[in-house]
Amino acid sequence: MVGPTATVAPLRAFVSDFTRLIDRNPEEAVILEEGRALLAHLIADDGWLPEACAQPHPQYYQQYLLHCDPLERFSVVSFVWGPGQKTPIHNHTVWGLIGVLRGAEASLRFRRAASGALEPVGEAEVLHQGEIDAVSPAIGDIHEVSNHEPARTSVSIHVYGANIGAVARKVFDPATGTPKPFVSGYSSAVPPNLWDRSAETRAALGS
Repeated sequence: MVGPTATVAPLRAFVSDFTRLIDRNPEEAVILEEGRALLAHLIADDGWLPEACAQPHPQYYQQYLLHCDPLERFSVVSFVWGPGQKTPIHNHTVWGLIGVLRGAEASLRFRRAASGALEPVGEAEVLHQGEIDAVSPAIGDIHEVSNHEPARTSVSIHVYGANIGAVARKVFDPATGTPKPFVSGYSSAVPPNLWDRSAETRAALGS
């Protein structure tokens, strides 16, 4: 369990590496392939996640901002799912990588039928700790996500190709496929401070 002494250094390193990736090659296919490896390394251990960004809500899933690129080219968030919680059917409009940090979650994809209604694509895919999924308008962008753990909280780390909390997106009526605009926002007012290196600097100075 994450305690008050947890270090955010792995998240800081991930953000730095992902920024270099975006700088080097902004093509979606490259980002999804190389970014998946970066995310896999981040979610291999959960000791870096601040406790404040892992808190469930008794009624609603939570989306905590961990970092947003200054140019809003990507954002990193933690999704926290209490037992039985799930999203509505929704889209993203941008690429995304989803990695499970704790517990498990289920993702059911949808496509639009000729009638305009939405139909599921196969069965729900269950992701366990350490596993990663990807979404984008190019490879499939509409899904419903739920906590697959019946009695405990699950946490996943998502990386999106925009400041996802400010993106105009859509949720869909499950029976008719009728879209409704929404903007997700964030469950926290401020992200964690990744850039306070004062403690390690003091240690290096022997003070």
